[in-house]
Amino acid sequence: MARMAEEPIRERRVSGQVRREVVELILERGLRPGAPLPTEAELMVALGVSRNSVREALKALQALDIVEIRHGHGTYVGQASLTPLADGLTFRALVSLRDDTRALVEILELREVLEEGLMRRVAGALGEAELSRLELLVRGMEEAAAAGRAFPDLDREFHETLYRPLGNELVPQLLGAFWHVFHRVAGVRGWASDPAPELTVARHRDIVAALRAKDAGRAQRAMADHFRGIGARAGQGMRGVG
Repeated sequence: MARMAEEPIRERRVSGQVRREVVELILERGLRPGAPLPTEAELMVALGVSRNSVREALKALQALDIVEIRHGHGTYVGQASLTPLADGLTFRALVSLRDDTRALVEILELREVLEEGLMRRVAGALGEAELSRLELLVRGMEEAAAAGRAFPDLDREFHETLYRPLGNELVPQLLGAFWHVFHRVAGVRGWASDPAPELTVARHRDIVAALRAKDAGRAQRAMADHFRGIGARAGQGMRGVG
């Protein structure tokens, strides 16, 4: 009986070791996303483990988007996206919301640190094309609010447009992960639309005005004001989190 109990533990240890060795193989060979990995048989020989251990390790890495298994074609290096992170944060927020909204507020605080911290760089990076696009998006928000329509897509594009000139690919991925969490949670909880759309529009307009004036400090304060409003609504269990 004791021997049987030890087997699953041993298998987990072997699978964990194989996962680490597959990752090391990818790094050592400089394989890029989309590049084919060695076959299962080749990995068995290279790592000195069973086919089952290789398969379990690859399945675990697929869940992390580190590898992509294309049935009938082979296994390839994945995109290493932040989708697993977003799914984990969503689950954590939904479980915690049974008791309170603290988990959602914590995610919001992380997003605030990221966005507010980048505003000074954004102020020096935005060109006329981006500023004009931001102003157009704010006008779209105004029209939607006046018509009683929600505008989450405009809100998301606004924030994506802000940071695009920085050329940091991780920023939009992180923001996208946070956005995904909020709207998944909102959908599951059945929250209403933004309870104060006019105020949301005004805060976005303040951000653009500060950036248009090349006033980095003012832009940073405007973003902080924006997040204080979002935090208050998230704490009350409302959906206005754009």
